[in-house]
Amino acid sequence: MEDLRLTPVTVIAALNSGKIGVMPTDTVYGVVARAEDEEAVSRLYALKRREQKPGTLIAASTAQLLHLGVPREQLEKVEKWWPGSLSAVLVMHGREYLHQGVGDIAMRVVADPDLQKLLEKTGPLLTSSANQPGEPGATNLDEAWHYFGDAVDFYVDGGTITSRVPSTIVKPSSDGVIVLRQGAVKI
Repeated sequence: MEDLRLTPVTVIAALNSGKIGVMPTDTVYGVVARAEDEEAVSRLYALKRREQKPGTLIAASTAQLLHLGVPREQLEKVEKWWPGSLSAVLVMHGREYLHQGVGDIAMRVVADPDLQKLLEKTGPLLTSSANQPGEPGATNLDEAWHYFGDAVDFYVDGGTITSRVPSTIVKPSSDGVIVLRQGAVKI
């Protein structure tokens, strides 16, 4: 594997030109594509062999999610935990290519300042853990390379990631939220 120490500017340019890659997110290594690039998103889903199992949208702000078609009333139920490691499964109008026709998709506003800066330049990213179905998530670039090789356009080295706790996943209900997976944010 070649040394791929990409600068933030290079990663932003790659994502904005329709490329997909592997990079550390605020929780784990993920395969990422610009959420507004339907072709890149389709490529990510094909790579991960995902059908009717949407990934997660990560954004710098709730305004970015509103722009994608997430209803304000949905965001109001969960935004008190953002930014942070809480993913909310919310209804999304339109953009079926993102939610694969399911109608809802997990999303979160990230707290990591460097990732927020990147997302401000790329817009929201669709992400899915850097692994193949049934396999453990990649904790470093060598493991990610083993899963994807040349099938992705770039890799961003964030060192070994083993101590980060996955996000808590919730779904809004009429009387609060239902915890689907307990993770970093305790509810």
